[in-house]
Amino acid sequence: MTEAPQVTRYSECLLPTEYGSFQVVAYREEGVPVEHLAIVKGSVEGGEAVLCRVHSECLTGEVLHSLKCDCREQLDLALRRLAETGRGVVLYLRQEGRGIGLGDKIKAYALQQQGYDTVDANRALGLGDDLRRYHMAAAMLRDLGVRSVTLMTNNPSKVDELRAEGIDVVRRVPHLVPPHALNRGYLEAKRARMGHLYELEAPVPEEEPRVGDYDRLSMLDAE
Repeated sequence: MTEAPQVTRYSECLLPTEYGSFQVVAYREEGVPVEHLAIVKGSVEGGEAVLCRVHSECLTGEVLHSLKCDCREQLDLALRRLAETGRGVVLYLRQEGRGIGLGDKIKAYALQQQGYDTVDANRALGLGDDLRRYHMAAAMLRDLGVRSVTLMTNNPSKVDELRAEGIDVVRRVPHLVPPHALNRGYLEAKRARMGHLYELEAPVPEEEPRVGDYDRLSMLDAE
C-alpha cells in the first residue's frame, strides 16, 4: 500500500448536469499542484458495494471529442449509471494520458500516426505503459465514508491497484461502450497488450457513433 497522502477536502457544491444533480467534492493532495474530484450521487457514507468509477482525465477525448479513444463515452456512461441507480461515485483523477501528461500524450499520438500502438508509442518516448496511481482514489473513498465498492471498469489491474491501496472491491462490472472505426485499434491494443476486457467482435460502424448508441449497458459480473 502506498503511504497515505495528506489529503484536504477543499470545496464542494451541488452541480446540475444533463444527467441530474451531483455533489461535487474537490480534493487536494499536499505538495501536488492538481486537484481531483469526487462526483457523488445519493448517500454513500457507510455504503457497501457502492457503484464506483475511477476515471482518469482525458482532455483530448472529453473536451475536444477526440475519436481516438472511448474516455468521454465511458465518463458519460458512468454518470448515467449513477443517475439511474440513484447512488454512487465517480472519482475523476487528474492523470492525463495514463499518467504521462498532456504534452507527452500528444507526442505519443504523433507516433501513433506513424503506426505505433498506444503501448509502443509510450515506450518509444522512454515512458511507462501506465504510470497512473490510485492512492488518491483510496483516500477520497475513505473520506467519503465508502466501505466497499462495485467497480465499473474493463481493466482488471485497476481492481488490483485499488485493493492494494486497501479498498474493498467486492465486484467488477463491465463498462463497455460500442467501438467504432477510429478507436478500435486503440481498444484492441488495450485488450491484447494491457489485459483489458473488451468485446470487439461486433460490426464496427464507419462513422462516429451517436449518443443513443451508448445505451447498451451490461451489469453482468465478468469475473
